[in-house]
Amino acid sequence: MQVFVFDWLAYGESVDKFRVNGEMPRLGKSHFDPNVAVRTYENHLDAWVELEKHGFDGVAINEHHGTPFGMGNSPNLIAASIAQRTERLKILIYANLLPIHEPLRLAEEFAMLDCLSNGRIIAGVARGAPREYRIFNVPMSESRERFEEAFEVMRRAWTQDSFSFEGKHYNYKDVSIWPRPVQQPHPPVWVPLTGSRETIEWAAANDAAITPGVFPGPMREDTIRHFARCQAKHGRKVTPDRINIMVECYVADSKEQAIEEYGPYLMYLFNTLLRYDQVYQKDVKKQGYYSSNAFEHLRNGAEGTLAQDDTVFNEWTMDTVRAAAEHMPVGTADEIVERIIAECNEAGANNVLLVCNRGHMPQEMFLNQIRRIGAEVLPRLQAHQVTAVPYAEEIAAE
Repeated sequence: MQVFVFDWLAYGESVDKFRVNGEMPRLGKSHFDPNVAVRTYENHLDAWVELEKHGFDGVAINEHHGTPFGMGNSPNLIAASIAQRTERLKILIYANLLPIHEPLRLAEEFAMLDCLSNGRIIAGVARGAPREYRIFNVPMSESRERFEEAFEVMRRAWTQDSFSFEGKHYNYKDVSIWPRPVQQPHPPVWVPLTGSRETIEWAAANDAAITPGVFPGPMREDTIRHFARCQAKHGRKVTPDRINIMVECYVADSKEQAIEEYGPYLMYLFNTLLRYDQVYQKDVKKQGYYSSNAFEHLRNGAEGTLAQDDTVFNEWTMDTVRAAAEHMPVGTADEIVERIIAECNEAGANNVLLVCNRGHMPQEMFLNQIRRIGAEVLPRLQAHQVTAVPYAEEIAAE
């Protein structure tokens, strides 16, 4: 299987010191330290070079705005930097937020990056978090229309000598882009999912690879099953190269040691970074981001794994971490390999995204994880090949 490290590029120092009476204020210029930002980017670039040295297949970076959760405001700029520092590492941009950008420009940038990297780009596309719609003044109710139109513009720009497009939000007449992607007809397309029916169906129609949720369980299972069913409607049997899973991963000499070392950074993630400027699912639905039947394909209770209200962000403690760790590949190398292979076999996934750096984790701690995973875990994962998607086999037998 292919093994990527998904690096969320969080601000390199804790912002908890800015809390007032326990509450986090809106973080502005006075809270930002450019020296921390410079160090954060330098450290992560160094770490990504280390990934290549230790044999990882790729690195994944994402796009978010207005939050210390992730400083990848322009993942394409970061991808260009990675391309110039590495020779083999695949670069998964996960993902450009299509509804808030001009799609022709994105098509050109992906093409440039594919040339700069000699065909190492994976084009991730997504709709983004509610916060980003407020920042860029894009109505959330237009999110899906803009996303689908934008990708169609990009697809035509990549694959046609010249193209025209007339849509509700974007219009182009007789356009031909230059340069073109190295990979033909275009770079692989991946899409992260929170489980909405429309995105699953869009991914199947466009033969994109999907990453369904973070944790194993009903939502991941139902998402992959619906994706396989939709692929079948398009005359395709979904294969393991179209299924990716994302997992928290931390290797140590024992599970308890892994929990003690990694736990504080998971607590910071849930108690601070994910709670900052958050808009909850119940509010998102009211604003048209999700349709009224977006989750009708999920069994009863599966939608509860999503952020329907603020209860999902109840305060995390070390006890919470220990309970969550029972469902995460954290612990010894043997425990991690066994857990990840089991999850990949169950999901039918031949690509895995490891998250082994959260929040303001010290650089040496991150580098140590890269080295230990690279030596103790990576070879066994890469040697394992998932050959079928169980849900696709079920559907084929119906």
